[in-house]
Amino acid sequence: MTQQPGQPQARSAQPETQPGMPMEILGMYLFIASELIIFITLLFILFWLRSGLVAEWPPPDQPRLPIGITGINTVFLLVSGYSMHRAYRAVKQNASRQLTRWLMVTCVLGVVFLTVQGFEWIRLIQFGLSMTSSLYGAMFYTIIGLHAVHVLVTVLVLLYLWVRSSAGAYTAEKHTGVVLGYMFWLFVVLIWPILYVLVYLV
Repeated sequence: MTQQPGQPQARSAQPETQPGMPMEILGMYLFIASELIIFITLLFILFWLRSGLVAEWPPPDQPRLPIGITGINTVFLLVSGYSMHRAYRAVKQNASRQLTRWLMVTCVLGVVFLTVQGFEWIRLIQFGLSMTSSLYGAMFYTIIGLHAVHVLVTVLVLLYLWVRSSAGAYTAEKHTGVVLGYMFWLFVVLIWPILYVLVYLV
């Protein structure tokens, strides 16, 4: 049927499609899932060693882990999760100054966490706990060290986001980088209490 001059154009009968999950977000979910599998595997190996392969865990000649100071350090990391959440809320509200401030707070708390952990590792090595001293030491540094690497890399990413935020790169409509940083930082923060309980306390 031909349209007569002067008549309004007929609207398309095709339904509007809703945008799906961005590929970057989906990719981050998959990446976090793969990292979670790695930690679960390491924890499974840890408890397999403790349950039967090693007669006494921890070995009597190895130093005990610093439960108290690490517990305090855990609080710093949990607070950084809150500050990162505030950064995420700030960018959603288009509050660029608050975003920049909360990103920096998160970075500082992450650095504090790594610094305290680094000093504790130096003390443990001085007391004789190393990767080669026992399976106990090897598993400790593998699991906790892997988490520390994740914290370090993510802090560097957050510093990059902070620099970009200071230049006004993120808005309420365009902030995928902040969302990705927020997602992975929450993973790093939330998995730590589990590692602290299972490695340090159990």
